[in-house]
Amino acid sequence: MLLNVSYNDKKITQKIDEAVGKPFSIKERLALGGIGSPKLFITETSIEIQNLLILDNNLNSCNIEMRPKGIIVRFRSLLETYALVIPYYKLSVYKGDLAIHSIYRDHYFIKVRSDTKAIQKYFKKLMDYKADNAPTSIEDL
Repeated sequence: MLLNVSYNDKKITQKIDEAVGKPFSIKERLALGGIGSPKLFITETSIEIQNLLILDNNLNSCNIEMRPKGIIVRFRSLLETYALVIPYYKLSVYKGDLAIHSIYRDHYFIKVRSDTKAIQKYFKKLMDYKADNAPTSIEDL
């Protein structure tokens, strides 16, 4: 789901927590070696996200936050912050040629440059965590 998270709204926070879980504790963050991605530069997006990004002339970038049951991809447009909330069972990540990673959820997608070792290492950590913690059956949801 694509949400405007610029303002501290309890209903939106609750929706996000239900979809991907509450944020990791400090101890869990340290054990994972960090949960946030480096700055990711966007190369291509689905039409809904593109319509938000073209509103300003800034360089399009985003970051990813890992949560216990999914990820949150955040990006800015004008003075607003938007979040693409993706539970692990709906997350698909593809590594394309020319150092591009594609992140999909239903009909939304974001393609980012992965031209540094730090970004590639983060995507490996993300996919390993997903493999270990994603639900294996519908009852686990």
